[in-house]
Amino acid sequence: MTESYVKRLSCALLGAITDKDPEVQEQVCSALCSIGEAQPEETLRACEEHLRQQSKLAHPYRALVLRAMEMVLSRHTGKLDKDTANIVIHLASSEMTKTKELVCGWQQAASSVLVAVGRQFINRVMEELLSKFQPGVLPHCSVVQTLANLAVSNVFGMVPFLPSILSTMLPMLGMAKQDEMRVTFCSALQSFSESALEYLANLDQAPDPTVRKDTFAADIFSAYDILFNHWLQSREAKLRLAVVEALGPMSLLLPSERLEEQLPKLLPGVLALYKKHAETFYVSKSLGQILEAAVSVSSRTLEGQLDALLTALHAQQICVPVESLSPLVMSNQKEVLRCFTVLARSAPGRLLAFLLPKLDTSNERLRVGTLQVLKHVINSAAAQMEAQKPFILSSMRLPLLDPNPQVKRAVVQVISAMAHHGYLEQPGGEVMVEYLVQQCALPPEQEPENLGPNSEDLMADSVRAMSIRTLYLVSTAMDRMSDVLWPYLLEFLIPVRFTRALTPLCRSLLHLAQKRQEVGADAFLIQQGAHVRLPSPYAVATRLLVVSSSPYLGGGRGVASLRLLNALHRSVHPLLGQQWETAIPLLLEYLEEYTEETLPQKEWEEKLLLFLRDTLAVVSDNLWVCQLSLEMCRQLPCYNGTPQEKHFLYKCIGTTLGVASSKDVVRKHLQELLETARYQEQADREGLACCFGICASSHLEDVLAQLEDFVRSAVFRKPIGIFNIFKDRSENEVEKVKSGLILCYGHVATQAPREGMLARVESDILPGMFRCFSTKVLGIKVETKDPALKLCLVRSSCMVSHAICSAQASSFHFSRKAELVAQMMELIRAEPVDTLRTPIRKEAMLTCAHLASLEPVLGEQAQADVIQGCLHSVMALVPEPQGEHQGCEEVLYLDTMCALKDLMTSLLQRDVTPQGLQVMVEHLSPWIKSPQGHERVQALSLSGCLLQYFRERLHVSALTPFHNLGLLVGLFSPRCADPWPAARQEAIGCVHALLSLQLCYEGFSRDYCDDSTKRLLALKDGLAHPDPAIMLHTCHIMAQVIAKRLPPDQLISLLLTMFEGLEDPDKNCSQATSAMINCLLQARGSALLEKVPELVSVLRSKLQAAPEHILPAAQHSVYLLASQHCAAVVSSLLGSPLPFDSHTCLLWRALAVEPSLATQVLRLLLERVSRDVPFKENRTFLLGSTPDRVATLLPLSATCALHEVVSAPASGPAVLELYPQLFVALLLRVSCMLGVQLPRNLEAKERRATSLPTATRSLEPCSCAVDALQAVLLRGGSEGVVQGVELEGGWELLRTSSGHEEGTTRLATAMAKCAGPRLPLVTKALICTQNSPYEIQRITSTAFLAELLSSNVVNDLMLLESLLDSLVARQKDPCTSVRRLVLRGLANLASGSPEKVRARGPQLLTAMIGGLDDGDDLHSLVALEAMAGLMRLLPLVEPRDLHPVLLHITIRVRPFFDSEKTEVRTASICLFGHLNEACHGDCEDVFLEQVVSGLVPLLLHLQDPQTPVASACKFALCMSSPNLECEELSGTFQRHLQDGRGLHYGEFLNATCKHLMLHFPDLLGRLVRDSLFYFKSGWEDIRAAAPLFTGFLVLHAESRHWSQVDLEQLLMALQLLLRDPAPLVRVKAAEALGRLVKFA
Repeated sequence: MTESYVKRLSCALLGAITDKDPEVQEQVCSALCSIGEAQPEETLRACEEHLRQQSKLAHPYRALVLRAMEMVLSRHTGKLDKDTANIVIHLASSEMTKTKELVCGWQQAASSVLVAVGRQFINRVMEELLSKFQPGVLPHCSVVQTLANLAVSNVFGMVPFLPSILSTMLPMLGMAKQDEMRVTFCSALQSFSESALEYLANLDQAPDPTVRKDTFAADIFSAYDILFNHWLQSREAKLRLAVVEALGPMSLLLPSERLEEQLPKLLPGVLALYKKHAETFYVSKSLGQILEAAVSVSSRTLEGQLDALLTALHAQQICVPVESLSPLVMSNQKEVLRCFTVLARSAPGRLLAFLLPKLDTSNERLRVGTLQVLKHVINSAAAQMEAQKPFILSSMRLPLLDPNPQVKRAVVQVISAMAHHGYLEQPGGEVMVEYLVQQCALPPEQEPENLGPNSEDLMADSVRAMSIRTLYLVSTAMDRMSDVLWPYLLEFLIPVRFTRALTPLCRSLLHLAQKRQEVGADAFLIQQGAHVRLPSPYAVATRLLVVSSSPYLGGGRGVASLRLLNALHRSVHPLLGQQWETAIPLLLEYLEEYTEETLPQKEWEEKLLLFLRDTLAVVSDNLWVCQLSLEMCRQLPCYNGTPQEKHFLYKCIGTTLGVASSKDVVRKHLQELLETARYQEQADREGLACCFGICASSHLEDVLAQLEDFVRSAVFRKPIGIFNIFKDRSENEVEKVKSGLILCYGHVATQAPREGMLARVESDILPGMFRCFSTKVLGIKVETKDPALKLCLVRSSCMVSHAICSAQASSFHFSRKAELVAQMMELIRAEPVDTLRTPIRKEAMLTCAHLASLEPVLGEQAQADVIQGCLHSVMALVPEPQGEHQGCEEVLYLDTMCALKDLMTSLLQRDVTPQGLQVMVEHLSPWIKSPQGHERVQALSLSGCLLQYFRERLHVSALTPFHNLGLLVGLFSPRCADPWPAARQEAIGCVHALLSLQLCYEGFSRDYCDDSTKRLLALKDGLAHPDPAIMLHTCHIMAQVIAKRLPPDQLISLLLTMFEGLEDPDKNCSQATSAMINCLLQARGSALLEKVPELVSVLRSKLQAAPEHILPAAQHSVYLLASQHCAAVVSSLLGSPLPFDSHTCLLWRALAVEPSLATQVLRLLLERVSRDVPFKENRTFLLGSTPDRVATLLPLSATCALHEVVSAPASGPAVLELYPQLFVALLLRVSCMLGVQLPRNLEAKERRATSLPTATRSLEPCSCAVDALQAVLLRGGSEGVVQGVELEGGWELLRTSSGHEEGTTRLATAMAKCAGPRLPLVTKALICTQNSPYEIQRITSTAFLAELLSSNVVNDLMLLESLLDSLVARQKDPCTSVRRLVLRGLANLASGSPEKVRARGPQLLTAMIGGLDDGDDLHSLVALEAMAGLMRLLPLVEPRDLHPVLLHITIRVRPFFDSEKTEVRTASICLFGHLNEACHGDCEDVFLEQVVSGLVPLLLHLQDPQTPVASACKFALCMSSPNLECEELSGTFQRHLQDGRGLHYGEFLNATCKHLMLHFPDLLGRLVRDSLFYFKSGWEDIRAAAPLFTGFLVLHAESRHWSQVDLEQLLMALQLLLRDPAPLVRVKAAEALGRLVKFA
C-alpha cells in the first residue's frame, strides 16, 4: 500500500510536469522533493520509472524530473541503498548519453544527478562513466564534463582516478575533431589540473599523501602539447578561450625543464590571444598563472620575454578604453594588475625602466594606465620598490602638469600610495604635496563632465573630492608625514589661487598643530627664521579672519579658519591665548545656530569686528597694530574677485587704524588706500567709505585732512601708478573716484563724534561733497549726469542730515538747509515718473525729511513745492514692477513710499492743527480721486499715516471745534467702496481716525474710543473681499456711526461733499454714497424730510433703467404697496416670466421687510406650491420606454418666489412661524422634482439666461426646491443644519435620483442634531404624508423618519412611539425601498434609544427575520438591510428573546456567505461574527455545529478578492474562536487577524491547521470535505486557498485520524485542480499533493 500510494502521488505530480507555467513546474518539482524528503528511494524509483516509461517525453520536462531527483539526492545520498543508487546511476547515464546531440539543460541535469550520487558512491559512478569512456572510442561530451564536475565536487575521491583517466583521455584528444568536443576536453583538463593542485596543496588531509606533482606531469605535458600546438591555432574563439583557460593551471603541473623550454613559445602564444578576443579575462588569468609558474622555477627565459609581456599588458590591456563595467572587465583589470605584481617582485628594475618613460608621453590613456600600474606596484611590491623611490619621484614631473581630469585622478591616487609608503619624505616630496593642494583648490565648474561609461562613479569621486580626502588622510592618519606637512602647508594659506583649498588646508593644519602641541613642540608654531617662505603671523591672522566673514563658502571654511586661528594664538601674539580661547568658541557656537541661507551677514561681520577690536585692545601694542594694518593693506588686492570679503577687509583696516596711535601711519595708510582703491568697483567704493568712517571715530581731523588733500590733488586728472603715468583718466573713472569720495564724507559724518561732526559739517564735510559732485568749466558750474554719482551724493546727504538730527542739536542752525533741500528736489525732479530703477528719490526724500526738523523753517511755498514735487515723482509709480529684478524693485518701491511718508509727517510736525492737516490732505486730494487705483491706495495710505501722526501729537488745551471734519469725512467715506481692497481698508481707517480726532476735540483722552467708533475697525477686515453687498453693508454701518458722532453744524458740509460723490465714475462708490446719504437722511435728516417723497417717486418711476444706487428706494416703495394689497402684489409678481430677472428678485425680497407682511406672502406661496400637481406626464412616453415628467408652472414660480422672500434677512420671524409647513412642503417638493424637466417654452429661456454673464439662479426644478429649502433653514435659525448637510455632501445628493435617499438621511441627522425643538411639528406633518399617492414622497418621508430614530432626541421629545407605529404600519408597503427603510428605522433604535430595544426585542427580531425571508426581494436589498439591522440590535436584545431565534437566523445567514454580491457576503459574515459574539459563554451544541460549519468558508474567504469580505472574515473568526474553547486557536486568530494589519495567509493557515488537528482531530474529515466544495469556487484566489488549507490539514493530522479522509476522492480532486486554468491554483494543488506523502 505504501509503495503504491507514494507512487500514485509521484505519478500525479509527474503527470503535471508538462505544465506550461514555469511557476507550476517549479512547484511540482518542489512537491516531488517534499515526497522525496519522506520517501527518497520510492520517489527516485517513481521518477526513474516515469522517465523510462515516458520515452517520448520532451527533453525540457525530462530535465525538470532529473533536477528534482538531483535535489533529493543532494540531501539524502547517504540514505540510498546500493540498488537504488545503481538504478539512479544507470538512468542518469542513459539520459545523459541518450542522444549524441548536445541538449544542454537535459544532459546537464543528468550529469548533476551523477555528480550528486558520486559524492557517496564515487566508485560506482566512476565504473558507470568509465564504461562509457573506453580507449580508442571518442566519449560523449557529457561524460567528459561529468568527470570534470566530479573532480571539482569530490577532489579526494577523484584524484586517485586521474592517472588512468588522463592516460585514457590523451589518445582521445587526437580523435576529437569537433570544436565542441575539444572545448569539453579543455574544460576537463582545467578541472583535473585544479583538482590535482588542490589535492597537492592539502596533502595532510588527503587519503594518499604519497601523491606528488610528478604523478601527473608527463600526462599533463602530453595534453599541453596537443592543446597548445594544435588546438590553440583554431579559428573558433570559444575553443581558443577554453584552451588558454586550461593552460594556466596545467602550467603549474608541468615539469620545470619542460616549462622552461616551452615558455619562449607559450608566452607569445598566449599574448597573441589579446588581439583575437574582446573578453580577455581568461587570457589574463591564465597568463598570471603561467607567470607564477615561471617565477616559481626561477625561469631565465622569462627575462627575454619581459619587453613583449610588458608591452602587451600595458598597451593592449591597461591603456585601452573601458567600454563597460561588467564583472568580467573588472576582473580582467585585476588579473592584469596581478601579472604586473608578479613581474614587479621578480624584476622591479626592468618594470620601472619600462613604465616610467611612459609617463612622459602626451597620450592621456598611456599616462593614466601607467599611473594606475605604478600605484598598484607601489602598494603590492613595496619591498621591491623601496630602492626605486627617487627614480619614481623624479619621473612624476610631467604628469603633474597634465590638465586632464582623468590623469589628475590617477596622479592623486599615486600620491596617496606614495604617502603610505614614505615617498613624500624623500627630496621632491613637497612637489607632490603642492600638487595635492592645487587639486583641492579646483573650482566646481572645472570638474569633469563626460568621462565615459563610468562617469557617474568618477563624478561622485571627483578630483577635488579625492584630493581633499587624501590630504586629510595624509595629515591625520600618517604620523610620519607630520614633519613633511608642518609647517609647509602654511605656505598655501595666503596665495589667492589656493583659496578654494582653505577649508581642507585649515582642517589639516589644525590637526597637525594640535598634534605638535600634544607632543610638546615649540609654542610658537610659526617660526619664520627656518622657513623663509612661511607667511608672517600678521598675514595668517588677517587671511583667516577675512575668509571667516563668508563662513559657509568652500564647505564651511569659516569654522575651519577660526579653529585654526585659535590653535595659532601664541604664534600671532603671546597675550591672545585667554581672550581667543573664550571668544572664538562663542563665534563657532553662533555659526552652528544658522545656515548659509539664514545667517544675518551684517550681524556676523559685527561680531568679527568686535572680536578684532577686543584683540587689538588685548595686544595694546602700537607697533604690532601698525604691522597688522600694513599686512591688511597688502592683502587688499587678493580679494578683488570676492567683493564681500574685500568690503569686510576694508572694515578691518578701518578698525585697526582707529586703534593705531601713530597719526603718521594712519595718514600714510589712508593716502595709500585712496590712491590704490579700485573706484570702478562698487564694493571698493563702499568698503573704502566704511573704512574712512570707522577710522574717523578716532581720527576725524586726520581723515578730513587726508580727504581734502586728495580732493585738491591732481588725482582727478592723472592716474596713479608708474605703468599708467602717460595715460589720462577717462571721464568715467573720474566720476567713480568722486562717488567714492562723496561716500567717504557721508560715512565720516555718520561715524564721527557728534561734537566734532557738527563743528565740521558746514565747513568741511558738505563743501567736500559738493566739490566732488560739481565742477566749474570757464567759471560755469557743471553738474554730473552719472546716476551712480547722484546716488552717492543723496546717500551721503542723507547720512549727514541724519547724523545732524541724531546729534539732538536743537540749537544748531543749519544755514545750508535751503540749499541742500533745493539740491535734493532738483535730483528728485530729474528722476523719471514712470519707472523706479535707483534709490535716488528715496534717499533724497529721507534727506528732506531729516532736514525738515532743523532750523530754519521752510516757507509755505517752499514746503508746498517739496510736497508737490515728491508726490508727482512718486505717486505715479506702479507698485507691481515686472521683469527679472521684480523682487529688488518691489523692495525699493516700498522703501521709497516709506520715505515719502516720513517726509510728509516731518512737514506736518511743523503745524499740528486742523488747518495744517487740511493743507496736507488738499495736496493729496487729486490723488485720492485719481482714476488709477494704485495712486488712490497710496494717497489714502499717506492720509492715514498723516491722521495717525496728527492724533499722536495732538494736544487740545480747550474745547475747540474740528471745523473741517465734515469736509474730510466726505472726502474719504465714498472710497470705502473703492474697487481696490487696499483703498477700501485705508479709507475706513481714515474715517475712523477722523472720528477719533473729533472725540479728542470734544475733550476725551487720546486713547478713548467709544463703541460706535470701534465698530469701524471691526469692519475693516470685511472690506478685503470684493463683495458689493459687504461693501454696502459696511458703508451703511459707517454712515450710522458718522450720523451718531457728527456735530450738527457739520451735517450740511458733509452732505454737500457726499453728493459730489454720486458722480463718482465707479459704480460701487456711487452706490455706497447713495446708501450713506439715505442712512444719514433717515437718522439725521428731519430738516430735509420733504426730500424723501421726491426721492422715492423718482426711483419708482425709473425702476427698469435706474442705476443700482437707486434700487433701495424702489424696494421701499414696493413694500408700501404690498402692505396694502398683499394678494394682488403676490399674484402680479407670480405672473412675471420665469426665470425672474434681478429687479423682480429684489422686489420679492422687499416684501419681507416687515414680519407680518412676510407671513402673509409665505402663506400665499405655500398654498400655490401644495395645491397644484407638481408635474405632468406627457404622452410622448408611448413612443419610448418611460414617460417624461414636466414641472407645472405655477408651483415652480411659487417655489422660486418663496426662495427670494426667505432670502431676505427680515423674513426671519415669518419663517420661524411657518417653519414646519415650509420644511415639509419643500422637502416633498424636492422629492417630486427628481428627474422632472422644465416646460419646453422655459428650456430655451433657461439656456439663454444661463449663458449670460449676469444670469440669475438656475431654474432647474429640483435645484430650485433644494435652494429654497436651504434658504428656509438658514432663515429659520438652522444654520447648523445647512452647514452639517453641506459638509456631508447631502445637498448635492438630494438633487440626484441615486443619492436622494442618502441626502434625506443626512438632512434628518442634521435636523436631529441642530434643530431638535422643531422636530415635533415637522414629524407630525411628515407622518401625515406617509399615505401619499407618490411613491417617491413615501420613500422620502420614510427615510427621514427612519433616520430620526437613530437620535436620542426623539425619545426626549416623546416622539418614539408615534414614529415606531408609523414605520411598523409601512412593513407591508408595496415599495421595496420603503420596506427596506422601515427595517433601517427599526434598527436605528440601537443608536437612538437602546433601552427601548430590550422592551421591543421580540417585535424587532421578528421584523428583521421577516426581512431575511422577504420573498419579493430579488436583489437581496431587504435582506442586506435586515442583516445590518440585526448586527446593531444583537448586543441590546435580551438573551431570552434572542436564543429562540438564534439558530434560525444562523441557518438563514449561512447561504449568503457565497453570494455574488460583495455587500451581501460582507454583511452575512459580519452578522455571523456578531451571532458568535452574542453566544460567548453560553453556546449550545446545536449552535456550535453552525460555528464549525462556518469555519472553512471563513478561513477560505480570507482570500476573497474583495477587501471588505476578508476583513469581515477576520472579525467573524475572532468572534468564533471563544466558542471553540481553544486558547491556542484563539491566540492565533487574535495575533494574525488584527484588522488593518497585513496577513501572511500561508503562515496563518499553517498555524490554524496545526491547532485544529491538535485539539479537534475528529474534524479532519469534515474540514477536508468542506474545503473540497471550494475546489470549484468561481473565485480563483479561493480555489487556490482550498488545496492550501487541505494540505496544511494533512500536514498536521496524526496517523490515527487519517482514516477520516477519503484519500481517493481527495487525490482525484487535486489531480483535477492540476488542470485548472489558473496557474496559482495549479501551484497550490501541486503543493498540497506534496503534503499528502504523510499518508504513506
